[in-house]
Amino acid sequence: MKLYVDTTSKQVTASKDPEPKNDQNGNQKSEKNTGRLMWSTQVFVLDETGGEVITITTAGEKPNVKVGDFLAVEQLEAIPWATNGRNGVAFRAVSLKPKNGSAAK
Repeated sequence: MKLYVDTTSKQVTASKDPEPKNDQNGNQKSEKNTGRLMWSTQVFVLDETGGEVITITTAGEKPNVKVGDFLAVEQLEAIPWATNGRNGVAFRAVSLKPKNGSAAK
């Protein structure tokens, strides 16, 4: 089962430029099925309850976003994980794109 997050009532802002998602050896990861390169983008998500910094993984071309851009997030998926007594939530999206009216740097 996939868990999608509705971002329509949230303001998502890039807080760090996209970076390659690397493995423990420093090599950029790629999707298992497609071979597309993976990217990590740190964002700040704000709604009426407050804000939170999360990292969103995308695959394919590097997202054309920069720090301060308001973002349109396509199909944000929350992926719970647990390993070696640790747990958390990873976030993955189909794409990240600048929204009209993006913040100026």
